[in-house]
Amino acid sequence: MKIDSIDDGKIDEYEKFIFDLKRNLDVDLRGYKRPQMERRINSLMRTLKIQDYNSFILEMKREKAVLDRFIDHLTINVSQFFRNDTQWVVVEEKILPLLLSKNKNLRIWSAGCSTGEEPYTMSMILRKIAPEGKHHILATDFDNNVLNKARAGIYPAKQIETVPDKIRKAYFNECEGGYVVKEDLKKMIEFRSHNLLRDSFPQELDLIICRNVVIYFKEETKNYLYRKLFSALRPQGILFTGSTEQIINYRDIGFEQAAVFFYKKP
Repeated sequence: MKIDSIDDGKIDEYEKFIFDLKRNLDVDLRGYKRPQMERRINSLMRTLKIQDYNSFILEMKREKAVLDRFIDHLTINVSQFFRNDTQWVVVEEKILPLLLSKNKNLRIWSAGCSTGEEPYTMSMILRKIAPEGKHHILATDFDNNVLNKARAGIYPAKQIETVPDKIRKAYFNECEGGYVVKEDLKKMIEFRSHNLLRDSFPQELDLIICRNVVIYFKEETKNYLYRKLFSALRPQGILFTGSTEQIINYRDIGFEQAAVFFYKKP
């Protein structure tokens, strides 16, 4: 979709703001559902005491700190180690053994990794069941603030509560105020900035983890992303989605269902 020009008489203030945001700051929110984005944007404007969208654009152009806060506010950075633990049991007992039977060195992408709990969880499981493999986990997010937190790997004690004691002792060191991920676990993971709606996708992947990300997108954007994710997988590769993100038309895209919330490329 091109965004080179608009007819001011045919769009409302919010749509003009989205256009100006892309044109002036290269932040593209066209693929996101309007109600959620509009509420979050207006909430931040009230907090910052900014009266209108034009003033908000000018302030973000003037002050990078305001733009960074805007990006951080829009990003739903809710993450947890072993989130929805029954699904991680499926990963450990069914999905990874299936993938490892075809390739001993896995290429995995955690898309929308937030503060890093998801790729670190995957790394812990791989260390447990396939420690000899030279696995690579690419972990991406478009919010550089959360990526910096993920790279540091420092978490408050409360965030480690979902990690079994044996795993915590093996892969975390205590530090002031919480725990830090051991360097051995970090070596498997590459953290990188990436925008799902704009940047090219890595290819020849064995497993893509994209959970609790696409629920914020419009239906046409979801379909576009799922088709790109399908193309990024190797044959027999698997897409792991969130617990509210079942792909109803997975057969139309080309997927087979490997398990609930898991979709395989034939």
